Amino acid sequence: MKILTTQIRGLLERIAEGQDESMEETARLLAQALVGEGRIILTAFDEMEAVTATALDGVEPMEGAIRYTKELELTTADRVWLLVRRADHPAALELARELADQFIPFAVLAADKEEDDNELASLAYTYISTGLKKGLIPGPTGERIVQPHALAALFVYEAVKLSIDDMLADEDDELL
Repeated sequence: MKILTTQIRGLLERIAEGQDESMEETARLLAQALVGEGRIILTAFDEMEAVTATALDGVEPMEGAIRYTKELELTTADRVWLLVRRADHPAALELARELADQFIPFAVLAADKEEDDNELASLAYTYISTGLKKGLIPGPTGERIVQPHALAALFVYEAVKLSIDDMLADEDDELL
């Protein structure tokens, strides 16, 4: 338990320190939808659905957030947040290409680094990497186990949501 706790703490600290600017940029991008006529559209794949569940059904839901569906008609006022374990996820890449073709701004959260061969990162307006490429602790036969992608994504979600809430509070203060 101590090793797991230490490794998760390290993962979250690396994300907080290495991705703080990207998280702020993502919050700014998503907040644009709320100060305009748009919506925050959450598109999560696989275990990243935990973020959508938290944003929509959690104790403190994300203002203006809805779940993506193929039937949804998007506008350029909307902002999409694509959450995926790996940047080479075929359905995520297909959606990212469609969004880019429609000039709909979107952010991405994935484990992969923002490198030259990362098409998803190159299409996105903002990109956050969890850096989680392999398991955090050694397994019984030497393989790396425990890949808490959902936990890392929830951490990033909470940080981004805090920033959005702060931005919206500042916006409200300016109106008073």
